[in-house]
Amino acid sequence: MADRPNVVLFDVLETLIDLDPLAARMEAVGQPATILQPWFLRFQRDAMALTLAGDTAPFEALARESLRTETKYTLSERDIEYVIEGFSTLPTFDDAAPALKKISEAGVSVGCLTVNSPDKTRRFLEGAGLSGFVDHVVTSQDAGIWKPHPEIYRFAAKRLGTPIERLALVAVHAWDCHGAKRAGAVSGWCSRLEYKPGDVFLPPDVTGDSLVEVADKLMSLH
Repeated sequence: MADRPNVVLFDVLETLIDLDPLAARMEAVGQPATILQPWFLRFQRDAMALTLAGDTAPFEALARESLRTETKYTLSERDIEYVIEGFSTLPTFDDAAPALKKISEAGVSVGCLTVNSPDKTRRFLEGAGLSGFVDHVVTSQDAGIWKPHPEIYRFAAKRLGTPIERLALVAVHAWDCHGAKRAGAVSGWCSRLEYKPGDVFLPPDVTGDSLVEVADKLMSLH
């Protein structure tokens, strides 16, 4: 049984932030709304591929390039910029603020571990009204490596001055929780996106149907 963490880091994209409104931006530039998911999956895959190759993976450059590829180079650079700018306008899920607040009020440090730039992540947190609950922002840009490579979770623990076994990651992606577990951290998985964590990944320490349920269970660990 894992111990109660003293730092809880939340994934951002698809965990705190709802990407679905980007579909309307796709339609506004003449693309079908259904291209959102394959574009985002290509974006993640290409970033992970660069990480596996030993290279850095810049968020915005990769987002643009994967969008060009997924749309078969039919979009203008102005249209691509319009879609990418949508990341800064996305809403949070309804359970995001209550989950962050619950952990913060329990006296546990709260942070975000994400792939966007530190400045843009902080601006998102401020715009979404979440910055008051978040003590730390750690990004792939800081670490020079993307999730789920185990080194990014170790980097985060070192940056925040906590033993890796007292660091928790909360995400809706089983692969993200798997990476955290492989690094020695605690993981909390929310079923909102994937429904079941799957047998190919290490089981998370706690699971829940909402971020609030995951937060409750993390705070209930010994």
